[in-house]
Amino acid sequence: MRLLLTLVLTATAFAETHQFTPTKFYNTFSGAHPPVLHIKPGDHVVTSTIDARGVDSAGVQRGQRPNPETGPFFIDGAEPGDTLVVHILRLETNRATGFSSTLLAPYTADPDFLRYEALREAKQATWHIDKQKGIASSDPADYKGPRIELPLRPMLGCIGVAPDNHAAIHTSTADTFGGNMDYNGMGAGATVMLPVFETGALLFLGDGHARQGDGEVLGNAIETSLDVEFSVDLVKGKKINWPRLETQDYIMVLGSSRALNEALQHATTELLRWLMDSYGFDERGASLLLGQGMEYEVSNVVDPAFTIVAKMRKRYLGAPR
Repeated sequence: MRLLLTLVLTATAFAETHQFTPTKFYNTFSGAHPPVLHIKPGDHVVTSTIDARGVDSAGVQRGQRPNPETGPFFIDGAEPGDTLVVHILRLETNRATGFSSTLLAPYTADPDFLRYEALREAKQATWHIDKQKGIASSDPADYKGPRIELPLRPMLGCIGVAPDNHAAIHTSTADTFGGNMDYNGMGAGATVMLPVFETGALLFLGDGHARQGDGEVLGNAIETSLDVEFSVDLVKGKKINWPRLETQDYIMVLGSSRALNEALQHATTELLRWLMDSYGFDERGASLLLGQGMEYEVSNVVDPAFTIVAKMRKRYLGAPR
């Protein structure tokens, strides 16, 4: 990606590939957790996650709900004020089932409708994952209707670094450090940029999904374990305020807050800064482009902090400066 190539400090001549099998998992994003592995800019890591309830690829309970995280990975040379760049190279489901809730979460529908429908007892749906065919399916054992069959779209519900102010933040939520953003675009081929608050950045990842619709309106996705491959780079002395994401077609910002309008404001403001810092616009020019070219996605409206994605198509932008 052109933007990253102009800014990123790598050590490709000395890059290594690390095979890491996690044995301990954490339920907070925190700099207090000891690093599981030191890696350098340019290094690749091949690892895995367990599901949101702590079950691994073999069906064994390995961690505690919710969203037990693999990591933290210590990135050599990362200091507060830098930007960590994470390239998600591969995400694959590694078992034949996933699970989800079966009714809409309270924040996603009119309360009077949910009361009227009445049957609010918790039930879990089992999804069958056919990796060879690339589909996830659910049979009508606990619901009335036809069989549901959807294409797999593996993604990470959680990716984040140790938060600011030496905080320990629960893995159910998201903020400036990343976290439980539950964005279904966080899949293979995406590049995530995260602000660094602690020495070593301390990267966590987890909450694997076989797929998820916009908003995560059930309160969860097709929750499962994943095999993961990623690499890291580092932008020295480059401070960003919210997680950024880059794909082949878009640049994006993920803003999070309990108030949905505040999440939108965070994402929009950071995308405006990105256009001004890297693409040569002043505030008026960036505003004009956003006014006519902006796209939004609702990432999640069920976690303690809701997340909005502000997006700009790269074809509307010149080369980054």
